[in-house]
Amino acid sequence: MGLAKRIIPCLDVKDGETVKGTNFINLRKAGDPVELGKAYSEAGADELVFLDITASFEGRKTFTEMVTRVAAEINIPFTVGGGINELSDVERLLYAGADKVSVNSSAIRHPQLLDEISKRFGSQVCVCAIDARYDEDGWHCYLKGGRERTGLGLFEWAKEAQERGAGEILFTSMNHDGVKTGYANEALAQLAAELSIPVIASGGAGAKEHFRDAFILGHADAALAASVFHFGEIPIPDLKRYLREEGINVRI
Repeated sequence: MGLAKRIIPCLDVKDGETVKGTNFINLRKAGDPVELGKAYSEAGADELVFLDITASFEGRKTFTEMVTRVAAEINIPFTVGGGINELSDVERLLYAGADKVSVNSSAIRHPQLLDEISKRFGSQVCVCAIDARYDEDGWHCYLKGGRERTGLGLFEWAKEAQERGAGEILFTSMNHDGVKTGYANEALAQLAAELSIPVIASGGAGAKEHFRDAFILGHADAALAASVFHFGEIPIPDLKRYLREEGINVRI
């Protein structure tokens, strides 16, 4: 059956609270990130992702303290991202207890950061997050929480990130984010075909079938979601039982 597919709740953290929006806007509160993380760990999540979406200096301090509290409460790997611009940021978060770091805008601006992280800490620590949108002229990468289009195409950038030492690609489709109509399976399948590192699907989960399709049609290695978990729409144990019944290898 191959490696087990992973289910990953994602917690966007703003001023110490978990928030969730649609298409990257209209944020609403979803609870305490440490309590949520602990609940997901106990419910059978394989990993967690925490993103500091307001990584100003003060936000960073709050976020780093939260990472330490999360590490004390859970026993599954967790990735943190937001405001990581140099190796000292990575060091600070790993020292606080994170297992991996996710870099997005800073990697596009300074691609050598991926080389530096993987050389210093190992590629398993380095997750390259890519926010991309399907525009009239194809898939393009965006910066600043999806506000600024770059000249980079999704597939060329994902390949470069892999070559520079990223251990995983976390691909969020901005077209699908928070809309709950399913993941960007065609783009996922192309990424899976062109890369040799794991691809995490993000953006679009609204039903159990969407996770199944991300694995079967999109060939994703992991599926990440937020609001369907935060607001109790899809309990993780139910989701995993369903996926197992659909012939997908997941840890129960």
